[in-house]
Amino acid sequence: MTTRRAGAGATAGVLAVALAAAGCTTSAGPGGGVPTVTSAPPTSAAGDAHGWNRQRFKGAVGKHTGVTRTAKPTVLNGLVGAVFTRNADGDHFCTASVVDSAGLNLVVTAAHCVWDPKLGRRSDLVFVPGYRDGETPSGVWPLLSVTVDDAWKDHADPDMDVAFAVVQAQNGQQVQQVLGANRLGVNRGYRVPVRVTGYPGSSDVPITCSNTTSEQSPTQLRIDCPDYTGGTSGSPWVTDFDPATRTGTVVGVIGGYQEGGDNPDTSYSSYFGDRVQALYDRATG
Repeated sequence: MTTRRAGAGATAGVLAVALAAAGCTTSAGPGGGVPTVTSAPPTSAAGDAHGWNRQRFKGAVGKHTGVTRTAKPTVLNGLVGAVFTRNADGDHFCTASVVDSAGLNLVVTAAHCVWDPKLGRRSDLVFVPGYRDGETPSGVWPLLSVTVDDAWKDHADPDMDVAFAVVQAQNGQQVQQVLGANRLGVNRGYRVPVRVTGYPGSSDVPITCSNTTSEQSPTQLRIDCPDYTGGTSGSPWVTDFDPATRTGTVVGVIGGYQEGGDNPDTSYSSYFGDRVQALYDRATG
């Protein structure tokens, strides 16, 4: 299947088959479960920065529902980065973001960004958080390992178009130590207010949009936000903004149905349920 979500650079990258061990995943479907947070949120001494609190944040989001804008260089947006092949000099073709982990070194993206079921893992990929206009303010972080579900490896199952990747430490620090991280949320239901931030392949600045998700199917979420073109695959769907840490909880990434959608104004995500929790556990185990 051809997707409009991954940019042209995805096909230009060098491909290599990774010798990754197959792990077990659960077959449980979504819905009805108790919300799960996999680990404790990152801490910050910043507190209620710049007078923002949860109520004010929700009010600001409500005023711009379904409107896509340039994402400002905030702490929350700084957790999101463009994915390149080899370095930041070429074209970026997908999006990823830092997710909380015990190793402090994990990002989440769409599986189709990092693993081709016919050819294996895409090699020489780097994560560039906060990328803007050719600048790499938070460094360039190579992807060391990738974890995808066997159902994606075997037949590109759109219900598991999710991947976790470990990134290489830089200057003796892990990426979460430098930037913080969003938490992982599973079994959160189908109607969730989220902010989606990502990098169109045709732009050198990220875009962002807030809206409430809906059920595309029992295993897929959808959101209506305009102009999410190629390159936005892997963009995180973030809810529950915490003004103390200036982070939130990721409940989806652009991907899944039609590898994220064939219409730039509607995007999809595999539902984050028990199988995504199991995938996270494999990636961090």
